[in-house]
Amino acid sequence: MTAPTPWKKSSHSGGGEGNDCVEVADTATHISIRDSKAPAAGTLTFAVASFAPFVNALKDRASRP
Repeated sequence: MTAPTPWKKSSHSGGGEGNDCVEVADTATHISIRDSKAPAAGTLTFAVASFAPFVNALKDRASRP
C-alpha cells in the first residue's frame, strides 16, 4: 500500500475570494497538480525534471501581450 499524496494548496491564488487555487503534490519522482475546487476531476503529473520547464512556459505565456 502507498501513502496518501501530500497535497498542498498553492500560496498564489486569484483575486476576490481566493478560489482560483491549485494544489501541488511533490513526491520523490513526480510532481502532480490539480484544481483545488474539483480535486476528483483529475491531475496533471510531471517527472520532477519536467515541472520547472512547464511552470516557466506558463509564466512566459502569461507575460505576453
